[in-house]
Amino acid sequence: MSAGSEPNVKDVGTPPATVPRTGKATMTLTTNLGTVEIAMDPKLAPCAVANFAHLAGKKFFDGTACHRLTTAGLFVLQCGDPSGTGTGGPAYRYAEENLSSRPGYARGSVAVAKTQEPSTSGSQFFISYADNPLLPVDYTPIGTVTKGMDVIDKVAAGGVTPGNGPDDGAPKIRIVLRQVTVVYA
Repeated sequence: MSAGSEPNVKDVGTPPATVPRTGKATMTLTTNLGTVEIAMDPKLAPCAVANFAHLAGKKFFDGTACHRLTTAGLFVLQCGDPSGTGTGGPAYRYAEENLSSRPGYARGSVAVAKTQEPSTSGSQFFISYADNPLLPVDYTPIGTVTKGMDVIDKVAAGGVTPGNGPDDGAPKIRIVLRQVTVVYA
């Protein structure tokens, strides 16, 4: 896919071909409502973690709002689309990783959003603010919130402005990613 053919694509190059496969990483979301920290494990999802490190390093997420909140049946806050439409992302896609090791998505888990087609992971991610045991394990788990779950809970408690249905749309409490960083340790 090229940035010229997709209006909501932001081209910032591609992540490096060789990525860290050991250690730990921390993704920090500095938002208008507070800081959220996510512990990431490059051993389990090396390409996805490297993708987020690459995008964060290019300031891809900076100034973007989390565009989707779901409040019935599925309990997630979705972020990472620079266009804010739910259809945007980088000028590349990559395959999902580590799909068979987890049943559903527990509260605090963070995973890469994608379309229903395989190998369509990009920049969008979701944070589960409640357990999502019925959500198919089709989405690469990239980490767990270790700090700032209260920020996500505040947004979720504020409810949704219906857009994709009565319980699915933009969060009423606007949350903006002022800066996103990923640091390997």
